[in-house]
Formats: sequence, C-alpha cells, structure tokens
Amino acid sequence: MRPHLLIVEDEPAIRTPLQRYLEREGMRVTAVADAAKAREALAGGAFDVAVLDIMMPGEDGLSLARSIRADGALPILFLSAKAEDIDRIVGLEMGADDYLTKPFNPRELLARLKAILRRTGADREEQTAETEVYRFEDFALDATRQSLLHKGKEVELTSGDFRLLLALVQRPARVLTRDQLLDLTKGREAGPFDRAIDNAILRLRKKLGEDGPRLIRTVHGAGYSFAAEVERA
Repeated sequence: MRPHLLIVEDEPAIRTPLQRYLEREGMRVTAVADAAKAREALAGGAFDVAVLDIMMPGEDGLSLARSIRADGALPILFLSAKAEDIDRIVGLEMGADDYLTKPFNPRELLARLKAILRRTGADREEQTAETEVYRFEDFALDATRQSLLHKGKEVELTSGDFRLLLALVQRPARVLTRDQLLDLTKGREAGPFDRAIDNAILRLRKKLGEDGPRLIRTVHGAGYSFAAEVERA
C-alpha cells in the first residue's frame, strides 16, 4: 500500500510540481489549494501525512491543523514562507511532526516525509516484523495490509485509526495512558490540553460498532484498555 499524502498549498507553481515529484517517488498524492477543499478530501479519504502551507488565503494552515488535531492523530508537516523561530515553535507546539521553510528542495521534503512515515509506521508494508493478524471476537486486524474485517466485511479505517487499534490489540488488558498511546501512534507526548487521543478513541469506537465502548474501555484517571481476548495468527 503506497502512502497517501494530502498537500494543501495555494500556489500552483509549488503544488503541481510537488505533486508530480512525490508521485514519481511512489506516493499517492491528493493536492488541493485551500482549507475548504482539504476538509472535503479528509472527509472522503484516509491519509498518512498532511503537508500544510501555513500562509493561505482564507483559513490558514494553523487553523486547519487545529481541526485535524481535534479529529485524530494524522501526522502534519508545515510549509511556510516565514523563517522566524516563533512560527516554527508555534507549529511544533501544536503537535506538528515537522516544519519546512520555503523555498525548499523537494528531495529534503521527501526525506522528511519518509522519516515521519517510518516513525508512525505508515510504511509498515516494508517492515517484516508486523506480519500478524490479530483476531478478537468477530474482528480480524491484518497488520500487513492495514485492514480490519468484521465478520468478513471490511471496516474502513484511516491510518490513524489503524495505528491506534494496533497499539491497543497488541497490549490487551493493559492500561495505556494518553502519553503512551500518542508515543505509540505518533512518537510524541500529549500536551496539557491535548485531546487528540480522546477524539481518536471516540471515532474508533464508532467504527467498531455497538461493541466499541465495551472493547475499548475507559479507565478513569488513567487511560484506556482493550478488553477483548486477542489471538495472534
């Protein structure tokens, strides 16, 4: 499965050549010009990394990133024409995975994207260690294909959903804190007001159907625990 990137960049002179370059390098790329089109793309597809231009007409990249963060744990790389440290720091404090200043070499962007994909596990098809299928109740989670089946029918998961569910099923009955889940799925710790994991858990429970709240148990004041028995094939 090729990594799927979302690029949000209002300048066609940057957006179009960048899309072509990354596609030649084996990526799937959805490239849009503004935050509104990005929201449409996010609602209709699963992505592994979002590349966001900070300075855009209308809603800027920081505002869009806040919405993405509230919705889940999609990795974010910011692009900016500003080189000031304060802009970079604000971006990183918001939970961005990386930050690149324009003008940039596309090869450097590719290297940074690959580093994010390795860190978050979105390039897992190249890793031989994760070839197991995890079975619990009527579900089967395939770690190689990054797919979830329920009674033989596929359940649509984003890359963030998959990483979160995999982290849980690999550690059944163990209480995992928000910091641990963020570290396992994104390689970072939670901030004091970070609700990314709570929102991601809520979304994942819905995708697991009526059994979601029972399978993913809230341990008040501690974190979350996967309550089902898991068999690894």
